[in-house]
Amino acid sequence: MTDSTTPLKDRALAVYNRLLETYGLPEWREPLPALDELVSTILSQNTNDVNRDVAFHRLRARFPTWEQVRDANPADVVEAIRPAGLANQKGPRIQAALREITRERGALDLNFLRDWNPADAHAWLVNFHGVGPKTAAIVLLFSLDMPAFPVDTHIYRVSGRLGLRPAQMTVEQAHPHLAGLFPPETYGPAHLNLIRLGRETCHARKPDCLRCPVRDLCDTGRDLGS
Repeated sequence: MTDSTTPLKDRALAVYNRLLETYGLPEWREPLPALDELVSTILSQNTNDVNRDVAFHRLRARFPTWEQVRDANPADVVEAIRPAGLANQKGPRIQAALREITRERGALDLNFLRDWNPADAHAWLVNFHGVGPKTAAIVLLFSLDMPAFPVDTHIYRVSGRLGLRPAQMTVEQAHPHLAGLFPPETYGPAHLNLIRLGRETCHARKPDCLRCPVRDLCDTGRDLGS
């Protein structure tokens, strides 16, 4: 039986290889322990990497252990992470997640997830309020070396324009869909290079299709004149 996704898989691999030729092999910032990555990724929501890192380092400077963060006055946590924005939402979410992890596991450590299959680990993480599919996938992929394909706003937009997903597919549906198109060994570099493409070329309001390195592979840009 022919796999109906084969043409899309071929296009995904072609896009991956073209972006490698253009941008090179990208590297994730220094990997964090899984719990640190979880908190960092919650902080990254709706802000940029610089603000995320400032907030994360302020939090760790104010509270050297995650137990201290968990048990702190909520107002102090909110103040520490204010540079990340939406601090009044993110602070309680971080503390609630830390309390729930403690209640379920007895300790603040996520390394036990390495012994789980990726689907179960992902399902466990998204049970926490404020932890969506992208956050869970980032923790699995970059901290626990488990196969997962995180989809952020850039990847969602770019994959739609490239024709790698149906136009009406939701962000949540795009995670398993794109994971099924790209080979697992490409997940990390594909994630990072697609984000770079979205930031530098495939802009939300006005994509620069004439300068796009994958224009000939793209449903949106292919028919543009040179």
